[in-house]
Parts: sequence; C-alpha cells; structure tokens
Amino acid sequence: MKVAVITGAASGIGAGLAKQAVARGMKVVLADRDQAGLDKVAGELGDLALAVVTDVTSQASLDALADKAYAAFGQVDLLFNNAGVLSTGNCWEISDAKWQQAWQVNVNGIVNGLRAFVPRLLKADRPARIINTASVGGFLPSPLMAPYSATKFAVVALTEGLANELAAINPQVKVSLLAPGPVKTAIFRETPSDASAQFHGMMTHMLDKNGLSADEFAARVFASIDKGEYWIVPQPEMLDPLLQTRNKIIETRADPIFTWSAETVE
Repeated sequence: MKVAVITGAASGIGAGLAKQAVARGMKVVLADRDQAGLDKVAGELGDLALAVVTDVTSQASLDALADKAYAAFGQVDLLFNNAGVLSTGNCWEISDAKWQQAWQVNVNGIVNGLRAFVPRLLKADRPARIINTASVGGFLPSPLMAPYSATKFAVVALTEGLANELAAINPQVKVSLLAPGPVKTAIFRETPSDASAQFHGMMTHMLDKNGLSADEFAARVFASIDKGEYWIVPQPEMLDPLLQTRNKIIETRADPIFTWSAETVE
C-alpha cells in the first residue's frame, strides 16, 4: 500500500489530495500547523490517516514529521510539499512579517521538506515522487500580491533544479511541479488592505465562479501523477492563453501589463 505525505493538509487543496489518496487505497500522513483542522480531516479519513501537527518553517518539525511517517508506515511514495500562504496589498506596504512568512512557508517550507525526506527517499532506492505546489501565479506575476508571485516563481525554479539533480543521482525519485489555478479554498481568507480591497474582491469572485472544488482538483492531480507528468497543470485554460501573452511581452521587450482583469475572470 502506497503512502502519501501531505503538508498543508488541514484544509483546501491539501485536504482534497488526502481524500483522493485514501480513496485510491493509500495511507496518508497529514501535516499542518492547524491541529483542529488536521483532526477533522483525519477523523473523516479513518485508520489510513496519521495527523502530525507540523510547522513547515521549522526544519526540526519537518524532520520529526519524516521520523513519524517512516515509523508509522515504513515508507513514503508521494511527498506533497503543499503548504502555502497569501497576502495582498502594495508590495511596499505589506509588513516585513508578512513578507518573511511568505518566504518561510512557500519556499523554505519546501526546502525543509526536501532536507527531511530526500535523503530517506534516496536511501530507500525505490520509486517515489515529490510534488511541489507552485501556482499559475508562478508564471504570471500579479500586482497586489507580490509576495505570493515572487515565492511561487521561486518554487518553479527550485523544482526544476530539484528534478535535474535527482535525475542525475537516482531517476527512481521523480519530481512534479503542481500549478493550481482557481480552487475553492480559503487562501484569500486574510482581510484585505484598503489598497487591495477591489482586487481581493475580484479574485474571490474568480474563485467562486471559476474555481474547482478541492476534490475535483485532486482527482485531476492524481490523474497527472498516474501519467508520470512533470508539469501538473489541472486547469490549463487558466494558464496557457495568459502565458502566451506574457511570453510575447518578454520576447518583444514590451512593458509588462497585468493580464488578469474583471473581464478575464467572468
């Protein structure tokens, strides 16, 4: 029986991935700092789920997660580095604490997960896959959420580097980059600043109107994993046209423009 470790598993995409994994007969290790949310998800999943309160910004916490996962189940087949946070506002007005949180969770949270699990995956010398959650925002920079865009761009670069490093060392340990589009989660839960209130409303409207449920999204993710895909883009219609526009801007050295608008999300 395969084992999946999922960070950010107390809600949203992480919880959806956990439910899909169990539906496929896997055991799951649920990691999140939200104990109440973890307990709720674990209770719904039953004996196949192990909940471990985890702070992805702490290397010691990720090491403890790996210890508990291997002690409980003896192996890890899928590692979802999924935890993430988002803040909105003008980049110079967002507090240092919010900027640091974005880097520590969205980027260093993945690095900490890699440090904790990759040596064990290599030592096991058996097929496994690491899935790092970026975003369509990792390809399409956005005003009023610069910390999120910057960190998700970093995840794209980090994941490509990781994939090439592991391919040279042990090709059995595969890597995938997950780039969600709109998914009906609470990622925009934070109260917006005055500067970002209209933008915040536009984005929450987009999630409500065009977002996939976490369960439907997770089913698409696992279908891509079944195919062994590196690029997991469950909603290509939300990325491809805008990415073509962005690439043309870069090719022609044109001034950057914000391609999301109220019309885009209708």
